[in-house]
Amino acid sequence: MASRVVVLVAVALVMAAAFVAIHRADAGEAAAVSGFKVLAPIHSGNLTVFPVVAAQSHGTSEFLTLDEGLRSGEVIVTESGMLRGLDRRRPHPDTGVWHPRSDGAQVNQLVLVNNSKRPLLLLAGEIVTGGKQDRVIGKDRIVPAESDPIDLGVFCVEPGRWVATSDKFKAFGGGIASPKVRAGAMSAKNQQKVWDEVRSSQSEMVAVMGDSRAAAPAAREIGNTSSYARVMENSEVKKRVDSVAAPIERGYESVIRQLRDRNAVGVVVAVNGEIIWADVFASPQLLEKYWPKLVRSYAAEAVVTRAADKQASMESAQRFLDRLEGRREVSESEPGLFRHTEISGDGYKVFELTSLLPKTGFEVHVAKMVE
Repeated sequence: MASRVVVLVAVALVMAAAFVAIHRADAGEAAAVSGFKVLAPIHSGNLTVFPVVAAQSHGTSEFLTLDEGLRSGEVIVTESGMLRGLDRRRPHPDTGVWHPRSDGAQVNQLVLVNNSKRPLLLLAGEIVTGGKQDRVIGKDRIVPAESDPIDLGVFCVEPGRWVATSDKFKAFGGGIASPKVRAGAMSAKNQQKVWDEVRSSQSEMVAVMGDSRAAAPAAREIGNTSSYARVMENSEVKKRVDSVAAPIERGYESVIRQLRDRNAVGVVVAVNGEIIWADVFASPQLLEKYWPKLVRSYAAEAVVTRAADKQASMESAQRFLDRLEGRREVSESEPGLFRHTEISGDGYKVFELTSLLPKTGFEVHVAKMVE
């Protein structure tokens, strides 16, 4: 009799779990095993994003973003040959400061100093413009407050120039490179691969513009530059990217307003019905800071992809988000600062940035891409 009662209770629990799962699906929410849940998608043309909510969020107010630091002047980025002018530990014997030198610049080296009293968060794919070439940051990392100069770890995204346009670097207005260019830096870690993706994005954008007579001048203009940033800053390109990004941005902001207590922390991204990417942060506040840049990155990919009549499902987005483990893991860390882990799975890679600062120990950013 007791065993029959146990069986009946187990059946009841299974039925209850099934009911909850069905209820969640009906409410526009997919069941999760990762601690993250995807919600009903937001569409704009051939771009689809699935909002992601988390079981919990973390305090991230102490982190400074690259945009914030460059705007305030607390973060300085310069060519590697300017290192002496930035080293806080070796003042000039007469004036008390070193005067920068302009020699020694290298394609894949920039120097960064964080003069603020807050740790600086850098995301792979963020673009800085200026100097002798525009560059893209190669991997996520955390730079300590009041840091000495560090090698930023970048790839060039402007293969046709090696002449300084300005002494200072600034954040690219478009913010973050498209997923294909980000993948060249993050996964391939290869300068030629990054250049190949920059040229591919450029030629695809020229082809898209060439479909319209009114956009022909823009096609000629972007065809005559080697700068990824200049392509994306072209007025016609910005118009097309914004036409895709704006509805997604408004839709997500509406979702966030409705889910203030649900920890909306990221998105899963699909183009033409194919899942291609996911970005998840430690807090809604951190996502909010990066969201305008990220959505235009996704939109840039969608603009150059020929539309197809396909849509990704919530179930496929949830499966993509749940698979964050793989066959191989490679980690590198700076003790007391951060750990960066690259996970290789079957057809995908995951990149996790974990803060090791006091009172943290959580993943600040997780990015996943399809390979």
